[in-house]
Amino acid sequence: MIFMALSMGGVRASRAALAVITLLAYGAAPAYARPATTAPAITWATCPEDAQVQCGTIKVPADWAQPTGPTTTLTMARRKATDPGRRIGTLLINPGGPGGSAFDFTLNATAFFGEQVRRRFDIVGVDPRGVGRSSPVLCSRDLVDAQPSVLIESEQQYAAMVAYNRRLAADCAARSGPVFGHLDTASVARDYDTVRGALGEAKISFYGASYGTLIGQEYARLYPARLRALVLDGVMDHSADLDRFLVQQTEAAQDSFGEFVKWCARDKSCVLRGHDIPKLFVAAMARARAGQLINPYDPPNKLTVAQLTMAAFTSFYEPQWYSFAYYLRDAMMAGRRAPKKTPPVDLIDYSFAPVFCEDWRLPVTGYPELQRRLRTLAAGAPQMLVSPLAMTAVAGCLGWPSPPDNPQRPVPPLTGAASALLVNARHDPATAYAWAQQVTAHLGPSARLLTYDGWGHVVYNKSPCVAAAVDTYLFTLTPVAAGTRCPAVEPPPFGIG
Repeated sequence: MIFMALSMGGVRASRAALAVITLLAYGAAPAYARPATTAPAITWATCPEDAQVQCGTIKVPADWAQPTGPTTTLTMARRKATDPGRRIGTLLINPGGPGGSAFDFTLNATAFFGEQVRRRFDIVGVDPRGVGRSSPVLCSRDLVDAQPSVLIESEQQYAAMVAYNRRLAADCAARSGPVFGHLDTASVARDYDTVRGALGEAKISFYGASYGTLIGQEYARLYPARLRALVLDGVMDHSADLDRFLVQQTEAAQDSFGEFVKWCARDKSCVLRGHDIPKLFVAAMARARAGQLINPYDPPNKLTVAQLTMAAFTSFYEPQWYSFAYYLRDAMMAGRRAPKKTPPVDLIDYSFAPVFCEDWRLPVTGYPELQRRLRTLAAGAPQMLVSPLAMTAVAGCLGWPSPPDNPQRPVPPLTGAASALLVNARHDPATAYAWAQQVTAHLGPSARLLTYDGWGHVVYNKSPCVAAAVDTYLFTLTPVAAGTRCPAVEPPPFGIG
């Protein structure tokens, strides 16, 4: 998803347009998409971080419904094709979030995309409105740090979360300028089309990871004739209602826990090999609920159930099974041995709820309904209880003061010459494999799903087989055969015990 944990890597969440120049490719253009009299221009300069990369800015409307109203600034980075004579065009990229920086993703593109992609495409990353360097959502750190536990277990906690979300929204709105309240992904897609026009491209290619796949889907919905190629890696399904959102994400999280258990049983490097890990984890949750589980890498602070399950969940992104086995062992032994000291992980993303709550309608009528749903989910996911990411999203939107501008809708089929390649791990903890299957079916015969029979969230850089298939599609627009699969690559250990 997604999104905090849907951003690339998943361990840290990183802390938007003049009117569209031409009509939509189909149907009458709504007011926000009518032509502007002049095209906006991008102001370019060499990036101080890397002389091989250009930094650019462009001003766009803060509210697409008022194209002549207040503006906001988008910031982008461009890494030009290293073989201009064989240049195909622009590859617009986004790493997910909400909150991941496409600007930083472009700076680091040499470590992610293959050399041939970098030779033949200008790689451009635009921080979405409200994110990173693009007029970011700003909130009081003290208030953000004071967020109640998202694992709500009482009427009092439910009321506290509703009150907190309203305080947070008011605080962020007061500090973030006119773009706040207009952070939905449909607006981001309109921003990106403004960038396309300013770049002088008739069509763009797009690679989106995690929550970035929703940007790609929105762009395909609004501007199919302006899309050359579409790669969606770790697929969001924006047609999912509350039930499917919670159930399928929780099933994905529990499935990833089960894969961790299987790994530990077969790999001698697992420090918990021979232990009943599901039982051990349930015991750790009981100690956390009783206030008796010490954070092994940040003593003497204690771990809550929500923090413990989030630690497990984020470790499944790469996955980092080897390190998480040590983490769980050390948590259960804290107080009996000197734990290893490592810097705490910062999971704060100021833009997550302000963006997510503009894109999703996840109605919960009160604590009794939420409690019923959580009990049902926990029965099928005894270790994870509920997807930490899904619960963060649902809890973060409780009491949000404005309805979503871009709520879920059926995913429309691709039209015209547009095509898409969807990629998903069979065991993805964040964007359920079922989501990729469902979105592929909705997009129709011009979309193909490439299945990675392995683990983790976002897989282009995890599998040479996947990378080769994606690169071939980007170069030739040749789709993979229906049912194509790539074999699992056993993840290497991360860290030391």
